[in-house]
Amino acid sequence: MGDQDEEGRGGLTMNNLLHEVQNTLDKFKLEDDAPGASDYYSPYANLEKAAVLQEARCFHDPSAVRENPRKCCTVIAQLLHLTNTGQYLNSSEATDVFFGVTKLFMSDDASLRRMVYLFIKDVAETCNPDDVIIVTSSLTKDMTCDVDLYRANALRVLARIVDAAMLGAIERYVKQAVVDSSGQVSSAALVSATHLFERNPESAAIVKRWISETTEATISPNEMVQFHAMQLLYQIKKHDRLGMQKLVTQFSQRNTLKSPLALVLLVRYTSKLLTDEVSEGRTSGSFQNGSAFARSGYAFLEASLRHKSEMVVYEAAKSICALPNIEPQELTPAVNVLQLFLSNTKPTVRFAAIKTVSQVAIGNPRLVSKCNEDLEGLIADPNRSIATLAITTLLKTGSENSIDRLLKQISVFLSEISDEYKITIVGSLQRLCLTYPAKHRVLVGFLSNFLREEGGFDFKRSIVNSIVSLIKQVPETTESSLLHLCEFIEDCEFTMLSTQILHLLGELGPSTQAPARYIRFIYNRVILENSAVRAAAVAALSKFAARCPSLRTSILTLLKRSLDDEDDETRDRASVAVSVLKGAMDEFPYVPPDEDGEPEEEPAPDAPQTGDPAAFVLLQGLPMSFDRLERSIRAYVKAPTAMTSQELLTFSALPIVEESEEPESAPDVSDYAGGDATLMAAVSGGKEEKKEAVDPAAAVYAIPELASLGRVFRSSAPTALSEDETEYVVRCVKHVMPEHIILQFLIQNTVEDQRLVNCTVGVEGDSECFEVAGEVAAESIKYGETANAFTVVTRNPDAILAPCNFECVLRFGVVQVDPKSGEDESDPFDEEYPLEELELSTSDFMAKVAVPDFRQAWEQVGNENEVLEKFALQFKKQDDAVAAVIDFLGMQPCDGTGHIKAGEGGKKPHMLHLSGVFVGGMNVLARAQVAASGDASGVLLKIAVRSDDPAVSRMVADCIR
Repeated sequence: MGDQDEEGRGGLTMNNLLHEVQNTLDKFKLEDDAPGASDYYSPYANLEKAAVLQEARCFHDPSAVRENPRKCCTVIAQLLHLTNTGQYLNSSEATDVFFGVTKLFMSDDASLRRMVYLFIKDVAETCNPDDVIIVTSSLTKDMTCDVDLYRANALRVLARIVDAAMLGAIERYVKQAVVDSSGQVSSAALVSATHLFERNPESAAIVKRWISETTEATISPNEMVQFHAMQLLYQIKKHDRLGMQKLVTQFSQRNTLKSPLALVLLVRYTSKLLTDEVSEGRTSGSFQNGSAFARSGYAFLEASLRHKSEMVVYEAAKSICALPNIEPQELTPAVNVLQLFLSNTKPTVRFAAIKTVSQVAIGNPRLVSKCNEDLEGLIADPNRSIATLAITTLLKTGSENSIDRLLKQISVFLSEISDEYKITIVGSLQRLCLTYPAKHRVLVGFLSNFLREEGGFDFKRSIVNSIVSLIKQVPETTESSLLHLCEFIEDCEFTMLSTQILHLLGELGPSTQAPARYIRFIYNRVILENSAVRAAAVAALSKFAARCPSLRTSILTLLKRSLDDEDDETRDRASVAVSVLKGAMDEFPYVPPDEDGEPEEEPAPDAPQTGDPAAFVLLQGLPMSFDRLERSIRAYVKAPTAMTSQELLTFSALPIVEESEEPESAPDVSDYAGGDATLMAAVSGGKEEKKEAVDPAAAVYAIPELASLGRVFRSSAPTALSEDETEYVVRCVKHVMPEHIILQFLIQNTVEDQRLVNCTVGVEGDSECFEVAGEVAAESIKYGETANAFTVVTRNPDAILAPCNFECVLRFGVVQVDPKSGEDESDPFDEEYPLEELELSTSDFMAKVAVPDFRQAWEQVGNENEVLEKFALQFKKQDDAVAAVIDFLGMQPCDGTGHIKAGEGGKKPHMLHLSGVFVGGMNVLARAQVAASGDASGVLLKIAVRSDDPAVSRMVADCIR
């Protein structure tokens, strides 16, 4: 965004650049019928390396180098072509070529010298460093000559090939170049220093010594020199917070930077430091009332809004808008500047301004509403990106009264743009409906109109998902939205969307006031659609019949027609539904309400009775996901006595399997549409097959004495009991059983001339709950090997669980061995090695298991055994407190509450939903509210724990410490 007068004089712009490229292409373009077109060939086609190397011998001919530099340039170009197409030079060829290249420095031809620099720079990374060093003396000579062009290019090439030792030898010349009066040389030296700084720590240490010369370069009259000097200063000081604050303060107060690019960098550095001030807790609330640096930094950003360069002004406005927790009054100057940019003649300025304004409107729509008049003028902007952003911003800032007028403007605009922009606008319309629920009929009707228009799958899916999202968040839209969706599937060409909508109808349709109205739409899909849609329609009809006994007779007649369907899936679903419905109708016949009854009497609800088999089979879901069911059955089979046990295989008999990671937050209906796992997998696309999880208790089951103790309830993650750098590395896995805890110690021998024998870990603790019952030793551990030793701890089930620390000592015999042959050289002698303490906490007895519907599970458990507690936690950040609470309790976050959304930390209390299964199979639920305290001294926690046993609820609540 340069100045207008500069652009008018033909400055470098994107349009000028494209024009120059096109002119260059036209020069080399030959028409098919033009004379000589058939004879045209690329000068680099069919090049042979041997022939090119033969021609490269001309480098050794002084007369050829002086008299025909053009030929030398051509040979270098051919060599570059070979290396860039994979035909690299071997060691002897590279040595010969580089020796020849040193002879080319005797020529004074500027074009040849630049080709030499280009060749060395390009080939240096692929050739032997010893060969590259050959040209170093010539480059050093050029670096100290009088020609600026040679000096600058020599610096750039040297930065590619020198190491830290050689850099120390030429350091004096580079420092002189940094403060050279020639802007070309100074910029080359600064850019080269930046590359050297990033190469390795040794070079970075040398570059750090040039800070005084770099600071002096910032007062250069050349704007690019100032820009590159600021870049290098940031590289040197970016890990020194106080140094960066001093740098920013000095340059913002001295006003010595004249380069707009350098000022843009200074604005960015200031913004980053201000963001760090907030994130690290040194400034809270208003920047104008914050720390000394916060006040001066914000003042500099605000002053930059009045700079004569548009790029500096925009960067300052953008930085102010991006500051965290900024007050609305501090945003006002930036929004005023952006409002002026909205009417700028340059499309780039308008696009940058509208993009930033759109982001501000998310958090401060009222502040941006004063720009609405300018935004409405941009709806007709010829640039579609600008127009789309203008519409989406207006939808965020518009009032309820302006919605109808906006929709009229959008309807014309949507028919002229591509689906990519339409999807963005659909998302904004969805958020607008959530803001003004009273306008749901107008907005849902507007969205449904475009379902019947032309459009691709992604566009139609975005509309469907938006309507589904509104149904879930604004229940008043349910019936009208379902009817719109029913009309859409009458002429829908996308199978996935049809099945998605049919699933939604089966879930929500029966609970509407007139469920019978949807039957016709669903049955039409059975008659007219493909097999996947027919199967989904049969499933939807079955759900209607299961939930509405009054419709069972008519729906049963419709389902019988699908018993002869050609598709197996459709036929099977219909067969199951017909069989189940017949049995339910025989056992619980429907009795219609008496038409002669009192009008004041409320009619009996049209719902299945208790024990209705149709409701159980067709509506009741599995108590766990298919993934968990599979993992649970695999764990059941791996237990030693599983296949010989007389116990019935029921859901309650299956072992508990923990969540490997926090599940996705409750499916975002803007991406997915329902609760159907198959449908979600289809919408999200195929994923790689999961690797089979290794059972952590396999080592326990492999030892008969331990396997006889029963099935492992859960296994913890390995806990380190020694440092990784010590002679003996020990980690512990805790395998929890109802009455035992098996401590599996993974012992690694890192001493090359030792073999460990009879290794055990002695465990001692003072607790009424736990008692050490026995040990299983690791017989032999060679160098580099890891073996298992076990300690069995019994648990008193009558005692209340409380955290207990055990002192651990590794006891073993040492046999000296020959490192080369591996043969024993001595008899074993006993040794002991102290380890860190091992803690057994209540969370070790809690399995992380999520529940499908936390709210329903919470209400089912009830508050009879509920425990309520309040705690003051010593955490500065809300995020850290949430993570700590999850860790203390050892439970699984549900509904995506395990993380605080970006940008919301500290602004409002965070509600955390947790679920788990306590040892013995008891379900435990917890709700925790984590809020920042008013005095910023810590975090306040309110927690409620529910289970079927008050003692368990109390033990879980006491885990907070």
